[in-house]
Amino acid sequence: MFKTLLSYTILVVTLAPQIAMGQTIINPTDTLTLSNIRVAPDGFERPVVAVNGAHINPLIRATKGDNFNLNVVNNLDDPTMLRSTSVHWHGLLQKGSTHADGAEAVSQCPISPGHSFRYQFGTGDHAGTFWYHSHFGTQYCDGLRGPLVVYDPNDPHKDLYEVDDENTVITLADWYHTQAPSVPAPATPDSTLINGKGRSVNGPKDIALSIVNVEPGKKYRFRLASLSCDPNYRFSIDGHTLKVIEADGQSVKPIDVTQITIFTGQRYSFVLEANQPVANYWIRALPNIGKNGLANTFADGVNSAILRYKDAPEANPASSQQSPHTTLLEQDLRPFNEAPAPGVAGRGNADVNLQFNFAFRGGKFFVNDTSFEPPEVPVLLQILSGKNPADLLPAGSIYSLPRGKVVEVTLPGLATAGPHPFHMHGHAFSVIRSAGSTVDNYDNPPVRDVVNIGGANDKVTIRFTTDNPGPWFFHCHIEFHLAQGLAIVFAEDVDGISLANPIPNRQEWEDLCEIYRDLPADQKNVVAVPPASR
Repeated sequence: MFKTLLSYTILVVTLAPQIAMGQTIINPTDTLTLSNIRVAPDGFERPVVAVNGAHINPLIRATKGDNFNLNVVNNLDDPTMLRSTSVHWHGLLQKGSTHADGAEAVSQCPISPGHSFRYQFGTGDHAGTFWYHSHFGTQYCDGLRGPLVVYDPNDPHKDLYEVDDENTVITLADWYHTQAPSVPAPATPDSTLINGKGRSVNGPKDIALSIVNVEPGKKYRFRLASLSCDPNYRFSIDGHTLKVIEADGQSVKPIDVTQITIFTGQRYSFVLEANQPVANYWIRALPNIGKNGLANTFADGVNSAILRYKDAPEANPASSQQSPHTTLLEQDLRPFNEAPAPGVAGRGNADVNLQFNFAFRGGKFFVNDTSFEPPEVPVLLQILSGKNPADLLPAGSIYSLPRGKVVEVTLPGLATAGPHPFHMHGHAFSVIRSAGSTVDNYDNPPVRDVVNIGGANDKVTIRFTTDNPGPWFFHCHIEFHLAQGLAIVFAEDVDGISLANPIPNRQEWEDLCEIYRDLPADQKNVVAVPPASR
């Protein structure tokens, strides 16, 4: 379904307070109105998906235990992009609210232009750094993506820092000079945006970069989120140590590094002590791919932002990169409250043991010889309509799992267009073996919701417990690869899904499908951008 559409979206909140980075703040019960505008975040103007009328997308700010009631209103009208939409709240587990997960074709039909849908869900006891984005085709590559933080008043790391607010959120994103539906394969970004601003290699050199302000002597909790559609980034701040304390919404034992490799969809919190001489310092985010040598340069402020100490001059930094770097290794992460992986230690000792194999041929990706094709009826609606689990569509992409069992999944690396970060909806999981490692850790493995599956010689392994009934997407988070079929669905406790997930707005949710089916063809199709205009 999402492959036939191309749209755009924006979130507008009346009288939302302004913050220093130019963002607005969205509260858990606000209205998000989506629309299209034209912007030039790196000096090249194009139409985009704007949020609150601006391309620097708002922070959704909540507190642990909050209930969300977000009304998404779709006013998208640009035919060069997807105009229907859905919104996924990445990293929030949706226990008891699978209908609000926002995954088009899995948990809902798209929100058609001129219509709305109210997402209602709770955070339970989950807190940390998350993000929101369109889950309809490659739409978020056109701009519908932003940070979401659930703050914990009793954060176990609160004694390590003094400042943790909307000004200490750092987002990384790839940017394309043409609309996502017209980006030629393989997709290659033109620039890196840090907090919505950046420069391309052959573009204007006077584009303002994002400024992150600090005061000497203070300790800051920075929340780093990759909103990327494809690249991973090597992130660092000249002259400063990054004390990592969170990965993907999970508190970890502090670990000091000078560089973090972050894959699309991943998030980290790190504490930075402003203990260097008053000056400006480069914030760097080097992508692994990019046009015109983007992946190999920081010249002229490309792939960069600025850490500015109070009373430092308004000037470009003269700082240099640390060499060599101490780079964060995923296998070194330890949960703050150490715990073993679920189930009996040892490969093959889980209740359910799955081995996935990946391939690429004919322009499509395959998982166990099946390329994911979005069904016309969302998987959740199929289940609630009483469809036999064996007959759920898309055939070959649905893996039924019993409730209350430990599942172990082995993911061999895929070199083609990799490395590939895999994200699981509905669960965080224990990473038994990380990419680049040959060691299995069942004693105190890292826990997260996006894992890099590595290269040809890797055998990444994860475990989770089926304690959240629902159909849950498991997919590569490189959006262009998801659109090419690199995904499956875990149908967890099919018989218990209805009882465990009451839908407060059931009719509104079901109506999305009929409204979308009745859209005229010209609203489902995208007008390609001519090559000369790219």
